[in-house]
Amino acid sequence: MSSLPELEARIVACRACPRLVAWREEVARVKRAAFASETYWGRPVPGFGDPDARVMVLGLAPAAHGANRTGRVFTGDRSGAWLFASMYRTGYANQPTSVSADDGLRLTDLWVAAAVRCAPPANKPTPEERDRCLPYAREELDLLPRVSVIVCLGAFAWDAALRILGGAGPRPKFGHLAEARVGAYTLVGSFHPSQQNTFTGKLTEPMTDAVFHRARELT
Repeated sequence: MSSLPELEARIVACRACPRLVAWREEVARVKRAAFASETYWGRPVPGFGDPDARVMVLGLAPAAHGANRTGRVFTGDRSGAWLFASMYRTGYANQPTSVSADDGLRLTDLWVAAAVRCAPPANKPTPEERDRCLPYAREELDLLPRVSVIVCLGAFAWDAALRILGGAGPRPKFGHLAEARVGAYTLVGSFHPSQQNTFTGKLTEPMTDAVFHRARELT
């Protein structure tokens, strides 16, 4: 088995999905006007956090002008701002903001990753792209031996976690604060902290905090 740094190096070098490679690199060249002076990461984004974590947070994929720009998962976009603020309030992060890979953010007892490691067009990976990428998350989980809880941000991540763990029988239904025991792990569902959910009030700060409080109770 490789180490986390070795896995990170393989993830960053991956070019297995031509459509995703083309998109992430095009975004990095064209850029968004607000970030025109910045050098975009433009590569797959590895996981980030505490190697002794008992909780893994699994998202969908890097945002085109978020992690695909900064090189750190959920860093530099509004979804990440919402997520890390909640982690700070619930004791998993040392600061409430996440703007760049060198901003001093540290996570305790928690690891953050994405089911798909490249930014996809329209934020929608194909099933084939998902399936090519999921072995990275499975290997990452194997290299985090203390993890017992997986927080799944949205239905895509919930489904991805079930695929990673290979649970038999009926597939548990996703929902906010839904729980499912799969082997040695407990999945906890959370609505994704996208603007579509946070701007409409479908997901509130107390609702997000409740997910992390529940994750701590389960560890």
